Amino acid sequence: MDDFIAQMPKAELHLHLEGSVEPETLHELDPSTPVEEFRELYRYADFDAFLKAFAAIGKRLRTPEDYGLITRRLLERLAAQNVRYAEIIVSAGVVLWKKQEFATIFDAICDAAVGSPVEVRWILDAIRQFGAEPAMQVAKLAAERVDRGVVAFGIGGSETRGPAEWFTDVFAFAREAGLHLTAHAGESEGPESIRAALQLGAERIGHGIAAARDEALMRHLRECDIPLEICITSNLVTGVVKSIDEHPVRRLFDAGVPIVLNT
Repeated sequence: MDDFIAQMPKAELHLHLEGSVEPETLHELDPSTPVEEFRELYRYADFDAFLKAFAAIGKRLRTPEDYGLITRRLLERLAAQNVRYAEIIVSAGVVLWKKQEFATIFDAICDAAVGSPVEVRWILDAIRQFGAEPAMQVAKLAAERVDRGVVAFGIGGSETRGPAEWFTDVFAFAREAGLHLTAHAGESEGPESIRAALQLGAERIGHGIAAARDEALMRHLRECDIPLEICITSNLVTGVVKSIDEHPVRRLFDAGVPIVLNT
């Protein structure tokens, strides 16, 4: 089975560039810090602690060259796993929060992807809890880069502290700009969060596992052919699902909900 999976050509549709950074790559960026110290960043007990870890890693990405390195390392691993196509989420909202110049960082990311056997497209992600105004800045950055492989705009982060209703105008702008729309929803919150994301016009839902609690919502996703980007390992390590036996992926599959599996 391991050989079969390794040889199978694959696509990955829910993949965070910053979330792909391994402790060893951080050590490459900062050899003066022991790799074990970086590994401590990856130990967290719940979803809020995970968000803090994600932010802590993002803070260590200081230059365009740093972003270029993490992109190369990610694409090397994807190629080794026979991933042929990837839509990689770039946390543009974090870049702006750090007051870094996004243009040079995106240039470095794109340059790092040149020559990779993996066909790559980009999704620019805003941070829900930062609010609508920073999200609009991200949507504008995405709209300016449609001709450079940016295919979608999305929102991630805390569903509780960044309700979907804040982003109605932002999603409308992104849609008018020709971008596809996605949203993390139903990961740490319930089915109502997914419904709110659908109201925004989301064409795909990041995670969406809470849909398994709502028969009518599952029926809607099935009938409208709206996929859930299921990330089983992620759900376990962030604590939103307590054990593999409790994961609702089989329930969603049996209900006919379109799903894609991601790391």
